[in-house]
Amino acid sequence: MLRDAAPDDVGEILSMTRQLAAFEHLDAGFATTEAALAEALFSARPLLRATLAVDDETGAICGHALWHDTFGTFSGRRGIWLEDLFVRDACRRAGHARALLEHLGSLVEGRVAWDVLTWNEGAIALYDRIGARPVREWIRYSWEPSD
Repeated sequence: MLRDAAPDDVGEILSMTRQLAAFEHLDAGFATTEAALAEALFSARPLLRATLAVDDETGAICGHALWHDTFGTFSGRRGIWLEDLFVRDACRRAGHARALLEHLGSLVEGRVAWDVLTWNEGAIALYDRIGARPVREWIRYSWEPSD
């Protein structure tokens, strides 16, 4: 089952986000707090949305998609940027990640886009199975002006 996150879910979302950072070997720079995440998700003008994958039998939160709206200026259509997709180890291989991706795809007429680490072969295999393809014509840049 999928559902939108509620304010009471922020602690679980933060825990999964921390687990994702560790999996990606990026936990040394992990600085997000529960307050920052709550503000991003549930303020008057939220910057982020969260869709949760929940175990049908136990009601336990198995994973999440953290995402925000985008707009394709050439296509003129709404899209989604998938910031994080995470499924807990105990819940993997049960279709949660695929369900989250398919749900996001059903929300827009435009594209759903995201990044994946080159060594994350399991995720890449899933993305290939649903028909997603790498965008080889573009180079991703990142800039943090405060540095």
